[in-house]
Amino acid sequence: MRITKILILAFVSLIAVGCGSRIYVHCDREDNDLVRHLRSEGFRLKVYHSSADALENAKQGSAVLLLGSGYPEKTQVITNDQMEIMKDKGLRVFAEFAVCEGGREPDLEEIDLERVVVTSPIGGLSPMDLLTINRSVYYRAEAENPVMVIARVAGFDKAEFGLEGTPSSPLVFKQDGNLWISTSKLSDFARLRFMPESKWKVFWEGMLSDLTGSKVEFKSWPSLIAPAYSREGKLPASARVQAVRKGIEWFFNGHFLIHPSWKESWLMHYQGDGLMPVGPELPADAENGDGTLGVLEGHCSAIYKDGRQAYRYWIRDDIQGESAMAFALAGELLDNQEYKNIAERLSDYSFKEFRDGPRDDPESPTYGLLGWAYTHKWVYYGDDNARSILGTIQTSRVLGTDKWDQKIAEAIDANYLTTGKNGFRGPRLHEQDIQKNGLEYYQNRDIINPHPHYESWIWACYLWQYANTGDRKYLDLAEKGISLTMAAYPDEWHWTNGIQQERGRMILPLAWLYRVSPTDEHLAWLKLVASDIARNQVECGAIREELGDPSKGQYGSQRSNEEYGRGEAPLIFRNGDPVADMLYTCNFAVFGLNEAACATDDPEIRKTADSLAEFLVRIQARSDEYKSVDGAWFRAFNYRNWDYWASNADAGWGAQSTLTGWIQSWIIATLSLMEKGTSYWDITLGQ
Repeated sequence: MRITKILILAFVSLIAVGCGSRIYVHCDREDNDLVRHLRSEGFRLKVYHSSADALENAKQGSAVLLLGSGYPEKTQVITNDQMEIMKDKGLRVFAEFAVCEGGREPDLEEIDLERVVVTSPIGGLSPMDLLTINRSVYYRAEAENPVMVIARVAGFDKAEFGLEGTPSSPLVFKQDGNLWISTSKLSDFARLRFMPESKWKVFWEGMLSDLTGSKVEFKSWPSLIAPAYSREGKLPASARVQAVRKGIEWFFNGHFLIHPSWKESWLMHYQGDGLMPVGPELPADAENGDGTLGVLEGHCSAIYKDGRQAYRYWIRDDIQGESAMAFALAGELLDNQEYKNIAERLSDYSFKEFRDGPRDDPESPTYGLLGWAYTHKWVYYGDDNARSILGTIQTSRVLGTDKWDQKIAEAIDANYLTTGKNGFRGPRLHEQDIQKNGLEYYQNRDIINPHPHYESWIWACYLWQYANTGDRKYLDLAEKGISLTMAAYPDEWHWTNGIQQERGRMILPLAWLYRVSPTDEHLAWLKLVASDIARNQVECGAIREELGDPSKGQYGSQRSNEEYGRGEAPLIFRNGDPVADMLYTCNFAVFGLNEAACATDDPEIRKTADSLAEFLVRIQARSDEYKSVDGAWFRAFNYRNWDYWASNADAGWGAQSTLTGWIQSWIIATLSLMEKGTSYWDITLGQ
């Protein structure tokens, strides 16, 4: 009896994973993701190089996969004769990027902002579940009761407004009994980077269950881009150093350092006027620059039909200073002189390129300011100036040079002289307005703007300069702005993409205010914001994103499907969505928390900082196939599914964007400082 039960269980197990019957496949690429995965799971496959052969050889009632090879240029055609064979044999067929004979050749389209919406249950997927096939090619079709459609919809992992007010086109539907049709290519899910991987696994389990007539449950799922480490398990002692090493190697993997051999043909061609500086990634054999010509922004979130990711071909000043800092600190940690040389060249480039024109004229009211970007030098963000300044200060101290000290001081003063009497500058200023209004106008402005994203890090520069020079004017202006901002916390704070990022940005000036003025009140402010960040820290160390009062938000959740992808937006739809943001929150928070921990020796702040740093080490991307993202930190991380899925509503800066400055550089810099057991303040001021 016992042996009989074991045999029965073994037979059931065999059927459950789909190994009990042969699957007939048309596919002329042996490395097709689905084919390779089914073989690894133990499925018995018979592969043919034509759909006719696969159907002719298929046994009665068998499962057949017609994975056409014409994608993305041409659909495969299911002939009337083949349809008859399917019916006569009772075959269960999945045909991708396929059309039935008799209709006109369909027009092919490329997905832009649209995502995949489940409309009928399949496997464990439910109606309104969201997935993506990125910017794949598909054709529009007519079908009754499709299982999946392509549509532009708002939401995080559910279509929050259904398909209301948005066109849709079938992606997967059943035709003539047991024939499944997909209007795009779905079987190369790993190579084409479909997300979320857990849902595509469920889809294919459901599809294979239907085709084989047996319940299919995969033991694993292939991925060509994955986090460096799992959620749990002890990290190796070298993990932080290796994260820094891989993080710097990423600049070279993606060829982000501009080289003269491709500057004109790639950078200048795609940069244009800077409004949409997006183009395909550089060739794998492109040469790497040495920092002399600066560094590109990174990746746009758009992933093309071949799995390659779009680049942002734009040169911004803040990214030059930040990247220089990352190279300098990594060079120090890894004992690599070439990294330090690159850091020096990037800092030289920053002042040469973005301190030109009126910014270098002592008679100009904009003297000393740093232009925002190559195409927008007339725009001045205090926050962008601050991050460039901070990056250059750190670089100068690591390299042991004073060559930029005068320009650093002039940049700090230029921002100080355009700050209002309450310590606020507002989001951005323009060259023509400053020239027209004069400096006195800006110094007398009665502006109050409790919005740390825009205001707080220039206060950090003033506090640093006070400690560096002893001139109390810097402390007084910074303290006034910080005091008014903390008096408004939290109900009156303005927020950009979420309230969490505002907390993350505020930690740094609070930590440095306590350094120079260690009062009980200043410590209480720091602990208040740090504890609120810790309250939103989940077990794995991630800081959960959070939206604030909608009336105070600059870019909140979409209120309709039509709004999706129309401008800047959060990664989440509502509070509780399990996402951390490395562009706006975790990257800046980990830096500020390390500064706060070193300033206060507070064990709770140190615990929050260390836990967040460990999380960042774990989620760094690894890929042998896609070298341009190997070693990167993507903007989004879903800590529930342990993948890079979130809302992609932020046009160009969605879930899988990267940034050489904001994201990569501050994470590399902080991990380097933490590995050395020190802080920015201690290195730059020697205190």
